[in-house]
Amino acid sequence: MLRIARPPRFAAAPRSLRGLDWLNFFIADFQTGFGPFISVYLTGVGWTQSAIGASLSIGTIAGMASQVPGGALADAIRDKRSAIAAAIVATLVSALLIALWPTLLSIGFAEVLHAFAGSVIGPAIAALSLALVHPSLFGERLGRNARYAAIGNAFAAGLMGICGSYFSDRAVFFLTAAFCLPALAALAMIRGEDLESSGRQRRPPRPAASRPVGSSWRFLKDRRLLAYFACACLFHLANAAMLPIAAGMVTKRAGSEAAALIAACIVGPQIVTALISPWAGRAAEKWGRRPILLLGYSALPIRGALLAGVTDPYLIILIQLFDGLGAAVFGVLTPLIVADIARDSGHYPTCLGIIGLAVGTGATLSTTAAGLISDHFGGAAVFLSLAAVGLCATLLVVTVMPETRPVSGEIAKGSEEPEL
Repeated sequence: MLRIARPPRFAAAPRSLRGLDWLNFFIADFQTGFGPFISVYLTGVGWTQSAIGASLSIGTIAGMASQVPGGALADAIRDKRSAIAAAIVATLVSALLIALWPTLLSIGFAEVLHAFAGSVIGPAIAALSLALVHPSLFGERLGRNARYAAIGNAFAAGLMGICGSYFSDRAVFFLTAAFCLPALAALAMIRGEDLESSGRQRRPPRPAASRPVGSSWRFLKDRRLLAYFACACLFHLANAAMLPIAAGMVTKRAGSEAAALIAACIVGPQIVTALISPWAGRAAEKWGRRPILLLGYSALPIRGALLAGVTDPYLIILIQLFDGLGAAVFGVLTPLIVADIARDSGHYPTCLGIIGLAVGTGATLSTTAAGLISDHFGGAAVFLSLAAVGLCATLLVVTVMPETRPVSGEIAKGSEEPEL
């Protein structure tokens, strides 16, 4: 009887995939410690608000400046696991510096070190994910990454809040450093054999001369990259300031219940992100990137308009659930679209770093502009302004951003030679 050969499965061993799951979980855990907890801690040790602002500005500037170099470094290091391990160790050192030596010099150095480590971790994990699964399953894998990261964020926020309440604000950063250890253990679960075998299965030898010199950098002139850079920048210009401004409104109106309500505003969207991220990845592979991208972007103007007209702090919690939809779509679709654009270029992490620069630029301008508008015109004007920017971002997706999903033949071709 004639037997029909099945196409090879490009899935890594379950141990490596579980390791990737837990790696995303624990990385989200320790990244949570570098959020608002820094301001609380520095205030407790006697820092002035101007000094705190200066130190946070150092971190913001370093985060923006390190996106492209961090992606390029992840590009240059062939073993992505080594790049991630080094970045995790750098994060551990940053957390200990903050906990043990709260001086301007050490805090500034810790912020810069953490920013550069974060700019390496994101692209390296995306590249590692691409190496472990077939390209047609990459969207679903990214959704799974986002799910574990969202669960990790919610878990860490709750645990660090309890730690800060029952022990001290300093203890939060010791806990942040401690989370780096299981992250390294999860990274060790990802086997080098799986990465090598998937590479052999997908990439038959091909002469180096078959590729024109300089062709690997053509993605820099790709209209799709320029369009998505603008979309990502506008998305975060509209998104980044919404939660801080909403948290300020809750604090003024909720009194003693403010802390619990703000925690709900953070945890609620993370739950939504965890629930819908895998669906977003599967849907993007089935229906294309643009419809799912449009769904996530359209949540921004709706959320901003609702926040402008609501005064009840409990309703703000419900409105913030739209943030989970936007975060899920952006978190899953960004590395997926970048993979489409940088296909076969060999510079996927660098391309992710370029989009990271757009994210950082938009987020920085968002908080600055929102603060100025709030001071002069009030909270409702801020949310309406952010909603207008979100509407512009949505219209940009409709009018400028093309579909990037490759046709089935291109997927098959790409599966023969994925380059990270």
